Amino acid sequence: MSTVMLAEILEQPEALRRTLRRLEPLGDDLARLGTGRPQVLFAARGSSDNAATYGRYLTEVVAGRAAALVAPSVATAYRSPVRLEHALVVVLSQSGETAELVETLTWARGCGAATVAVTNVGDSSLARHADLVLVTEAGPEHAVPATKTFTTQLAAMAVLAGALAGAPLAGLEQVPGAVSDLLEHRTGVDAAIEGLLARPRTIVTGRGLGHAVAAELALKLEETCLRVVPGLSYADLRHGPIAVVDDQTTAVVVAPRDGPVLDGLTRLVPDLQARGAAVVAIGGDAALAGRADVAVAGPDLPEVLAPIGLVVAGQLVVEGLARRLGLDPDSPRGLRKVTQTELGVRR
Repeated sequence: MSTVMLAEILEQPEALRRTLRRLEPLGDDLARLGTGRPQVLFAARGSSDNAATYGRYLTEVVAGRAAALVAPSVATAYRSPVRLEHALVVVLSQSGETAELVETLTWARGCGAATVAVTNVGDSSLARHADLVLVTEAGPEHAVPATKTFTTQLAAMAVLAGALAGAPLAGLEQVPGAVSDLLEHRTGVDAAIEGLLARPRTIVTGRGLGHAVAAELALKLEETCLRVVPGLSYADLRHGPIAVVDDQTTAVVVAPRDGPVLDGLTRLVPDLQARGAAVVAIGGDAALAGRADVAVAGPDLPEVLAPIGLVVAGQLVVEGLARRLGLDPDSPRGLRKVTQTELGVRR
């Protein structure tokens, strides 16, 4: 059975190429807007919030600027004035019509911040209110779960971090090709689906730059496969939640091919297995693959860019699992493409 979700996953290499062609020329504008603003704050909801988490890590690791996630309720519910003259505020919304986020961006400007909108719709309300707009080129997305809109948001975060650092991230031009290779070969994807089918409980873990991917894949498993799935940093997992891991659990470990978090993620695998869990590794190196029960190939990309490919590998697993469970990943139960909150549209 072919799904819209799978078709949109397969569109991602070209969506990434279009997005990078559009956004890379804005690097100088982003650098100027961020001049004299040592802090970068991100605001988002849903999948966009996970993209913002990647942006936060990149901003600190690559650009050396303090970064954090804004709580939109500070702006929309409490309406608290906050001094933001020192801040660049980046607001992400795939539709650009999330009323809560449009209001948050307007609040930030009123508090003295410079603002950047990241959206897939160039004439959206969010875009009209921002000082600078990063329009992703995902094209229309029809399946309810965000795939290509999320992945192009990650690309926008990479462009932003490079601009604030003063130089584009090395290897960024290789991202579309690396994603294309993953989609062509699907190495380990079918075995991972079988592993997740075999046990009723799932957890997803990563760390650092990959934490955003762990959170996003957990969200995708929840909305498409109707499982309650925590997505945790492995440091947080060790601080208590690991107690729920047993022989009814499949643990998905998301890892880059290199970098300072890889060793800790690799050492986590036998601890999970000792508690009875089956381990599916997405990405990592040969050592991680050798310890895991199932290994899904990750992208041939450096750690700072790996999340853009890792999430695509995970999307393939999620889409296939939903179909094997007899579910429709295009239209998950009780969900719509946009979600209403008391303050408006959430996406």
